[in-house]
Amino acid sequence: MAKKYDVYGIGNALVDIDFEVSQDFLSDHNIKKGLMTLVDEETQTRLIKAIDGKNTEKKSGGSAANTVMAVSQFGGSAFYSCKVADDEFGQFYLNDLTEAGIATNLDGKTKEHGITGKCLVMITDDADRTMNTFLGITTSLSTSEVSEEAIQNSEYIYLEGYLVASPTAFEAMKLTKQLAEKNGVKTSITLSDPSIVEGFKGLFHEVIGDGVDLLFCNEDEALKFTDSSNINVAREELKKFAKKFVITQGKNGAMIFDGDTFIDIEPYQVNTVDTNGAGDMFAGAFLYGITNGHSYAGSGK
Repeated sequence: MAKKYDVYGIGNALVDIDFEVSQDFLSDHNIKKGLMTLVDEETQTRLIKAIDGKNTEKKSGGSAANTVMAVSQFGGSAFYSCKVADDEFGQFYLNDLTEAGIATNLDGKTKEHGITGKCLVMITDDADRTMNTFLGITTSLSTSEVSEEAIQNSEYIYLEGYLVASPTAFEAMKLTKQLAEKNGVKTSITLSDPSIVEGFKGLFHEVIGDGVDLLFCNEDEALKFTDSSNINVAREELKKFAKKFVITQGKNGAMIFDGDTFIDIEPYQVNTVDTNGAGDMFAGAFLYGITNGHSYAGSGK
């Protein structure tokens, strides 16, 4: 019998504020280009003042949220466990999920006082994205936000790698995986970001444990996670951690291991405007595909 949800995601709830910047802006503010950097509220407030007057776009984000949004946009069903505050940005976020048809642990519940997390997404003229994130209340995401009922009714769980940066969220990741395994639900995880992999590799090993059914990463994350300098070596190492995996390779497409063979996915030629969330969207499209009767090769395309 088909499950109620194709994917149960758990991750940070962040309102993305997108705007275009020059390379000089990044240099002037000592921001590392192309990476996600966690910052405190004071630093983010200072940056928000610095962009005053620039054209900005506000949208609901967070890595795993982008992925479940993609699942829903393709016609799939998804549940998202997250944490927002009882403020303007928290209500904006919840409204976005509801409009997208995504069920959440927040439905009908009173939200806590605090500050909803925000991510400043700085887009340079080469379409690269650089993120400065103040997690706010999402840093206290915990096992309280995990829904065993929703997990039981899902084909896959999807764990956001960024959660390893928070002790309570890390416990929520582990519980989600344990409940999935207990209920025969397939497990998936994304490594999220090269700097997170580098800083929290031991915790990734702990949450992955004996392995996951499916792992998502980009080439840089794969190399850092496996301590490799060669992607062919890295992909063999990844077999120790995941039955199947997807390595996105930017303009070079993607490499998929379906449990037996490697499949190269050729890229579509497009005019790149903004790469923000591209990996998250790919994961969502892929998860939609494999939970709705498509092959691994077909889902990758």
